[in-house]
Amino acid sequence: MDTSNRKDRGSTGPWHGTDTTPIALLETIRRRGRVWEELAAQYGVRNPDPPWKITLDATCDMLAAESCVVPYDQVEPGSCALPSLERRAEEDDLSETIYADVPFPERQLLALAHSMIKRGLFKEEELAQRMKQVHERLTSA
Repeated sequence: MDTSNRKDRGSTGPWHGTDTTPIALLETIRRRGRVWEELAAQYGVRNPDPPWKITLDATCDMLAAESCVVPYDQVEPGSCALPSLERRAEEDDLSETIYADVPFPERQLLALAHSMIKRGLFKEEELAQRMKQVHERLTSA
């Protein structure tokens, strides 16, 4: 991947590389979270992909908009929320550093949340609130 000029592109201005500073909420998830492989074995599920994987892939594609189908140097700055090559480069950087001990696809999910928070697409507190709502919904029955 040619990333020689990738710092000059992006949705919200020039890309300045990956901010690998840990995010408290994501660190808690990384330390305490359970991975699909464990859950699938516990519940006797044979599908190798977690049910949320397709939503994760679709979210990445929607955030990338046309940047996933045109050459990187033709992506119009501001045309998408998270250009696909920048997301993938950030995912690689995060996978080699702070999420190195997390298996795929959970690592991809954490890296996407990390990139979105660092880019200001949503706040850590908003993610925490949404996670709480989902937990309450799943445990209310």
